[in-house]
Amino acid sequence: MPSAPTLRFDAVTVRRGTTDVLVDVTWRVEPDERWIVLGPNGSGKTTLLQLATGHLHPTRGLVHVLGTTLGRTDVRRLRTRIGLVSGAVTRMLRPELTAHDVVVTGRHAALEPWWHDYTGADHERADALLVAGGFPTHAARHKLFAVLSEGERQQVLLARAVMGEPELLVFDEPAAGLDLAARERLVRRLHDLANDATQPPIVFVTHHVEEIPPGFGHLLLLRDGRPVAQGRLEAQLTSTNLSVAFGLDVEVHRRGDRYTATATSA
Repeated sequence: MPSAPTLRFDAVTVRRGTTDVLVDVTWRVEPDERWIVLGPNGSGKTTLLQLATGHLHPTRGLVHVLGTTLGRTDVRRLRTRIGLVSGAVTRMLRPELTAHDVVVTGRHAALEPWWHDYTGADHERADALLVAGGFPTHAARHKLFAVLSEGERQQVLLARAVMGEPELLVFDEPAAGLDLAARERLVRRLHDLANDATQPPIVFVTHHVEEIPPGFGHLLLLRDGRPVAQGRLEAQLTSTNLSVAFGLDVEVHRRGDRYTATATSA
């Protein structure tokens, strides 16, 4: 028997005030898939993620997450099954925590290390994830979160998201504000995760095609809250589709397993 989709949106609309910010979205994420959600600012990407992580309920339609249906499940428990990297998580973390503490608290999706007891294996796993993210020394792993660079913080948040062995990984524009070197380190780490068969399905939101890591195979392209295209990345990430989504003439270029996009008109 085939497994149920990790995410399923059935004709989902979200209205805020008098504005529909998502309109009749139908979308499925299967357990072995890695999805890019791409679109301009205001296209509905953040709203989509809020639904997928149980932080928002639809106005119309049904959202199924990890075998549960929003409105019929305890979203507090559901959120502990999802690894999330976003600016919202960064703002909730106390700056005086160390990089290690930030990661180890991901074991229980907590914000403070004193809320739970952690085993030696938990601490070893947190250190190993930090090493994978570029923190090779003990001193680096115990730097305060507040003094880390933006690139280092994103690597810490990524390690935190993986720490709890989630059933779904969600990344909300993790490369925002990063310089070129930090962005490429993050893309490489996401590539490693995408190619790791032990990792859960991944949804990665961005508005830059240059940030798409190799190993991601599916694309949902949004404009004004509506899907412009969805399906296999190589088939849907086209100049025509991107031009429609961003409202200007765009050329998409592929070099190896990376993409760039340039505007051909103002």
